[in-house]
Amino acid sequence: MRFKDKVVLVLGGNSGMGLASAQAFAAEGATVHLTGRNQQTIDEAVASIPGSTGYSADIADPAATEEVVRQVEQADDRIDVLYINAGVGGFAPLEAITEDDWDFVHSINLRGCVFALQKAVRIMGEGGAVVVTGSIGAHGPLEGNGTYAAAKAGLSMAMKVFAKELLPRKIRLNMVSPGPIDTPLLHRNPGMGPEEVEKLKEMMIANIPMHRMGTSEEVAKAVLFLAGEDASFISGVDLLVDGGLIELG
Repeated sequence: MRFKDKVVLVLGGNSGMGLASAQAFAAEGATVHLTGRNQQTIDEAVASIPGSTGYSADIADPAATEEVVRQVEQADDRIDVLYINAGVGGFAPLEAITEDDWDFVHSINLRGCVFALQKAVRIMGEGGAVVVTGSIGAHGPLEGNGTYAAAKAGLSMAMKVFAKELLPRKIRLNMVSPGPIDTPLLHRNPGMGPEEVEKLKEMMIANIPMHRMGTSEEVAKAVLFLAGEDASFISGVDLLVDGGLIELG
């Protein structure tokens, strides 16, 4: 029960890694608040987590995130652990990238995450912990991944800066960067049908030293470690959860 009596907010907690983490936090005693953009999956997530509260909010809209933080404050006074997981994918080579695609991905994966942090730390106190979902896309070039990689690379550097800025407040901030994880996000890449997704998965598995994709639950274990007291002397790291792909591939 590492998170007994802790208040946890998971932004993007209605599916995949966010949901697995929200469920794991609750199983270890936390009061969980979560957000998403799809009311049906939010309701399903809340139903799977006793005592949790769900909010429909788009992280691309800082005002919506601010309202969620206000409601969490009204309900529980504070946030002890913040997990910023909301994100979108999108593959396109240089010639096919549109301005709208670029702005859409960056509005969520970079801009939205930065302002979510800004809004949430207002009600975090000493001993608070922040975990942000990055990506191995920020660590190595993959054809067609320029838009997503640029957003996640920018997020990685921004979070290192903010981790340093938050140290005087005794708030730790770390990132977890998943490799190929079989989540619903993988199946929502714009312009990719089921066959293209399967080919992408096969390509990923062929390059992973562990010869398999990871699971949301495996990422959740890393998230809870970084958020917990076992990581009390760790801040500013970007933990790769990728089956050895970046370091050993």
